[in-house]
Parts: sequence; C-alpha cells; structure tokens
Amino acid sequence: MDRRGFIKGAGTGLVAAGSVNAPAVIAQPQRFRLNLLTSWPASLDNLYGTAEYFARRIEAMTDGAVRARTSPGGAEVGPVEVYDAVSSGAFEACHTAPYYFIGKNPAHGFFTSLPFGMTLEQQNAWMTAGNGQALWDELNAKDNLIAFPGGNTSAQCGGWFNVEINSPEDLQGLRMRFPGHGGRAMAKAGVNIQQLPGGEVFTAMERGALDAAEWVGPYDDQILGMQDVAQYYYLPSWAEPSAMLGFYFNLDVWNRFPADIQAQIRACCAEANNWMAAQYLAKNPIALQELQADGVSVRDFPDPVLAAFREGADEVHAEDMENADYARIHADWSAFRDRLRGWDEVNSYRYREFIYRDSE
Repeated sequence: MDRRGFIKGAGTGLVAAGSVNAPAVIAQPQRFRLNLLTSWPASLDNLYGTAEYFARRIEAMTDGAVRARTSPGGAEVGPVEVYDAVSSGAFEACHTAPYYFIGKNPAHGFFTSLPFGMTLEQQNAWMTAGNGQALWDELNAKDNLIAFPGGNTSAQCGGWFNVEINSPEDLQGLRMRFPGHGGRAMAKAGVNIQQLPGGEVFTAMERGALDAAEWVGPYDDQILGMQDVAQYYYLPSWAEPSAMLGFYFNLDVWNRFPADIQAQIRACCAEANNWMAAQYLAKNPIALQELQADGVSVRDFPDPVLAAFREGADEVHAEDMENADYARIHADWSAFRDRLRGWDEVNSYRYREFIYRDSE
C-alpha cells in the first residue's frame, strides 16, 4: 500500500456543456483513511480509549468522510517508534506522549511535562492562549510532522516502590522505570533509570528487574496491576504535575486535507483533549480509595527527597539550555508559567488552602 497516496477522491463532478436541460451531477465527497498508531496497550481505556474516542468523533463529525483505524502500541510498530513511523510517511498519524522523544530533541518535553512544571489548566492555557501551539508547530515541522494536544492525564503520581523512601540516600542504586526529563532528574539523584513501555512495566516489577516504577496514576496503575508487585505508592508527582499527549500527523498528509477537514480534525483533537482529562479526574479518586482498601501504603515524598529531585531537575535544565530549541521555548514557557503562578497564588491556591485546611 502506498500510504503517501492514501487520500483518494471518491468521484469527480462533471459539467454538461451545451445543454441547459442536462441533469446536474453532484460531486461525491472525498474519503480519507487514517492509520492511527498509538503508544498504549488496548487495556488502558483512558489512554488507548482517547485514540478510539477521536476515531469515533472524526467519523461522526465528517459524516464518514474521515475514518481512523487505531492500533495498540506494538501491533504495527513499537510504542516509542510511532514518531518515526509517522514522520517517514509509513503511517499517517499517531497518538503518543511527546516526552518519549526527548532523545531526539529535549524541547519535546515542554509538550508533555517538565519537572516542577505546569498544571493541567496552565498547560492548556499555554497551548491555547499562549505561544505553545506555534512553538510546537515549529519544532515538529523539522521532522515533517504537525501535532495537536490530545489528552492530559492531569496530575500523576510519584511512583511505586518496594522500599520506603525516607531520605535521598534511599534512592541510591534503585532500578526504576521513569520516562522524560523526570527520569533524567532522578538519575542525577542516584536512581538507575530504565526506559520501558507501559505494557512491560508489570512484568519487570514482578520478575524483580525493577525496584520501582512510575506509570500514570491510580486508575491506570490499578489496571496494570501495580498494587500486586509493589507495596508503597508515593505522591506527589513532582515530575508530571500534568502530562499532555498529542495527536501527530504526517505533514505531507496534513497538507493534502481540505481546509474543512483540517478544521474538523483539530476540533476532534480538542474534544479528545478535554475527554481524557475529565476521565482521569473522575476515576483517579475512586481508584486510589480502592488501592488503599486493598492494603497499598500511600506515602508522601519527604521534603528532602523532593529537594533532591529539584536539584537534579536543575542540573538537567542547565544541560538542556545548550540546545537552541529548548532555550527558545523555555523563555516563552517559563514567562507564561510565572504569570499564571502569580495569579494562582493569590486566588485558586488561597481558596484550596482554606478549603482543605478547614476540612481537616
């Protein structure tokens, strides 16, 4: 199959010349097919389910003119190989986490999460009302891609451990699965970081190949069965106060879409972005209660441990500032974040502080 030539017209309008009585011939609409790769196991109904949600909505919104076929991570290509597969034109689109690709360019991390970075609301604001989307477009165009926000897990959790973490010394030599810049920061703190797709985390923990692992949060972690292979569940997620995902499209494919189809795809991506965030916010509290009822010990990272993570994150940041894309995007990202934090501190944070203190 020539995937670059996947866009085909279903019919061509004909003009009847020389006869005003000739019956009109209605042009048939073009039909489009998207092979939508994902980085997720099909069992994770929020992550993989968001790709399926997009597929349903784009077919409905376009009255069948666009149909997307989703595939779980590993079914067509490896979970972290989807970026290259779409960039090359072998496939039309994928749903994945931008920070999986910081090895290509550390600037990709801004479009999922940076340690001690933006919350869900702040990230969405930067992408929508700030310069986030334009900066992402510039970064992705280097690899013949365009992408749009495609879901956010909201605040994640700090990870599952089979040892207690009471001080920075307890981190030394731990074998842990942790992606993105957060994993790099933990490595600075002495953790031996392993990069594994989500579908392999449980098995690695069960076999003792890992001492700890971070995935998403209570709902997804419960589906993976992490409560059966680890004893301690630590909060908060200093590395991922939110985690944005993306729908990526091959840029050549995207440019062949008519303007109305492009607009409909962007609208469905925005719907999917909101849908995923709502699912996690609704389901995580219930899952955490169930995990605790099943005997999971939920712990807070002590402040000295969080300070060690922050020190590691600062080292990683200093290294990445040597990358021109990272430095340029960081200037915009950090200025936007600081403005929002100033407003949050005097408004929403004060409200939450009173509510939670008053409920104790």
